[in-house]
Amino acid sequence: MPKIHSTAQVDPGADLAADVEIGPYALIGPKVRIGAGTRVGAHVIVEGRTHIGADNRLHPFSVIGGEPQDKKFKGEDTALEIGDRNVIREYCTLHVGTVQDGGITRVGHDNWIMAYVHIAHDCQVGNHTTFANNAQLAGHVHVGDWAVLGGYTGAHQFVRIGAHVMTGISSVILQDVPPYTLVTGNPAAPHGINSEGLRRRGFTPDQITALRAAYRALYRQGLTLEQARAAVAELMAARPHAADALAVMQAFLADTGRGIVRP
Repeated sequence: MPKIHSTAQVDPGADLAADVEIGPYALIGPKVRIGAGTRVGAHVIVEGRTHIGADNRLHPFSVIGGEPQDKKFKGEDTALEIGDRNVIREYCTLHVGTVQDGGITRVGHDNWIMAYVHIAHDCQVGNHTTFANNAQLAGHVHVGDWAVLGGYTGAHQFVRIGAHVMTGISSVILQDVPPYTLVTGNPAAPHGINSEGLRRRGFTPDQITALRAAYRALYRQGLTLEQARAAVAELMAARPHAADALAVMQAFLADTGRGIVRP
């Protein structure tokens, strides 16, 4: 049986795994599903059609699965999906999707989401990301695996933040941020690649050297975006040991609806 504090309110329609823990004064709605080992802290609200996986930690006063802050939302049966082993700290807000997009907001696995973070409707967050305090995503933002968002980072709607990106404190993201890139400022501008983060994650010196070359093609050689993509393709052929890492950059650059951040 789930361990539910006597002051919590859990709707009979909610589906809780046998070892879920629900803290004092928490509210769990009728369409909520929570997986094994997840702990919901005091005063947390989990509502909407929200599916939460295993071994998550939801800290006090967060609101998970709330309605979108979108005037077009008319109460449609949209959803929020959260994977496994995520830590969601105090006062975070994560909203369900809208029918104008895919209808589902997604957060993957092993993410570290610090206090006061907002993840808006239809955002797609990968795995192993870190959101420092007060990072804010507008609607429809995509964040790749292992990205690190500095405190007070703000992302404009529909932007994409690539895998292994790192943003500085108070960065304002108005355009797409290519994978592996360091950005900071208002508006955010690129400042090299996240080489220290890549080393910590096991990238080889050859891979990091190749990614630096890709960054130079993108930002330091006066090339158009199309020319830069061609240069990255040449690097993939010339440096097979780094081809997989470069392929992530190449795939990202093939779809840049808002354009990319510029110096």
